[in-house]
Amino acid sequence: MITRPAHLPSGPSPDVIIVGAGLAGGILAGQLAEGGRRVLLLERGDHLPHEAIPGDHLRNHRLSLYGDNTSLDPAGHPRVFVDPTGREHLVPPHDARHQLNAYTVGGGARIWGMQAWRFHPDDFRMASRYGVPADSSLADWPIAYDDLAPFYDQAEHAIGIAGDHFGDTHAPRTRPFPLPPVPRSPSAAWLARGAASLGWSTFTPPLAVNTAPYQGRGACIQCAQCIGFSCPTDAKNGSHNTLLPRALATGRCTLVTRAQATRVLTDARGRVTGVAYVAPVSPGSATLASHTVHAPLVIVSSGALESARLLLLSSSPTHPHGLGNHSDHLGRHVQGHYYPIAYGVLPPGVEQTLTGPGVSIATTRFNHGNPGIIGGAMLANDFVKLPLIFWRQSLPPDVPRWGLANKRAMRDLFRRGIDVRGPVQEIPSPHSRITLDPTVRDRHSLPVARLSGTTHPETVRTAEFIRQRAEEWLRASGAERVWSWPPELKFSAGQHQAGTCRMSADPSAGVTDPFGRVHGHDNLYVCDASLHVTNGGFNPALTVMALAFRTAAHMLRSA
Repeated sequence: MITRPAHLPSGPSPDVIIVGAGLAGGILAGQLAEGGRRVLLLERGDHLPHEAIPGDHLRNHRLSLYGDNTSLDPAGHPRVFVDPTGREHLVPPHDARHQLNAYTVGGGARIWGMQAWRFHPDDFRMASRYGVPADSSLADWPIAYDDLAPFYDQAEHAIGIAGDHFGDTHAPRTRPFPLPPVPRSPSAAWLARGAASLGWSTFTPPLAVNTAPYQGRGACIQCAQCIGFSCPTDAKNGSHNTLLPRALATGRCTLVTRAQATRVLTDARGRVTGVAYVAPVSPGSATLASHTVHAPLVIVSSGALESARLLLLSSSPTHPHGLGNHSDHLGRHVQGHYYPIAYGVLPPGVEQTLTGPGVSIATTRFNHGNPGIIGGAMLANDFVKLPLIFWRQSLPPDVPRWGLANKRAMRDLFRRGIDVRGPVQEIPSPHSRITLDPTVRDRHSLPVARLSGTTHPETVRTAEFIRQRAEEWLRASGAERVWSWPPELKFSAGQHQAGTCRMSADPSAGVTDPFGRVHGHDNLYVCDASLHVTNGGFNPALTVMALAFRTAAHMLRSA
């Protein structure tokens, strides 16, 4: 006999269970609920209002020295990180080696920097364009840009993206952005002149922010505390304030927070039947209980590392190595983005205005077509920095980090410091992976994620090329001085984590089919950046959203 958990409403069982209420999960919930499906949405984090996401400058998702501002019970959710020398480290969530994503309804979009780029058409065909480097797992996507273009368009208008339709020409479009671009700062205008002297075209990058009132919410007030924190006026856009409220308004979506999925359930034949999870016995209770819920369809949407971990945890006699691990691709090909950065000092008469968001100029000249280099990156200026982050990251290397000289440098340089950076298209490696640790357990006695390997050496070459272009841009613009540090081979995931459940047309080449359905299972899907075969030379959030709209449309057509 199946009993219904007390925190679920009475009535028919759900048609679909979604594990994870981040960018993709909220979109799936909205589309499927409005399409008539009964949806159960499980979220490990809490449904945090703005005031419950602290503005602590030492504990946030931009600088997590002592913790972050969204995680519940961080001590209960460590990971094991294996460094390139083979040494193991038990790392808490605020340690950068943990590769933490935000844990709250809305996921990373609650605290993100809002860059919402389409991938370049060549990002979907990297192997065909460049060949496959030895010991890499570089491959083409099983879909092309044209397959995703209508859903990029849908995401931009449903979520609300501000952009420069005429300047942003790296990917074909059929209609303008729904919102005008963010204002260009004086330092961005200074960078534009430098780029023009080099013959580089620039434009205002697309951001998921209301630059004008949109969909019943107000415009950005240009506060200087965007990335790492929630938006005080709810002008920063994601699925949490667009598609998810629509899902809940239908009455067909039930959201359960503080619900940690422990495994995807299967029957004796290996068919997926539902999800087991741990959640409070009632809303607001501190007492946790184990629950099971069954549905004809399950979607895993927990981020690349946790989605792979859940599928690995869901082993059974018929799937001894985890669900979707039929070809040993599950958990492999972990990617994030290297971010080579060039720092500089603005000349007299040019200062940072310290009005947000800060990112207001970019070039896509170096995403592809770089001689002898595989892929490339978009380059842009950075968000407004907190003074503490500037002190830790952006002071010239010869400036003391304490004392009177440091104070004088901070007074002089805080408003004159500038940097240019870009997310490098990484070359995936099968050795960069997540597995289950054999000894360490989380608070629910589940094996924690074990992170090991590095990205491919070609990624380092690409990152070094982009670092040099960033320095070149600052020098051409007239920076008083320029400095940077060369990239090194490392494990890379971070908040742009991707690749652990890559899609493929051939079941032997990946985990899911081109719509995110796990090979060999007709009712189990994955939908987040873990599907990405490659992660582009851009921030991946808009691609995550477009894939969610595409997957939802496929499910509604197929029912």
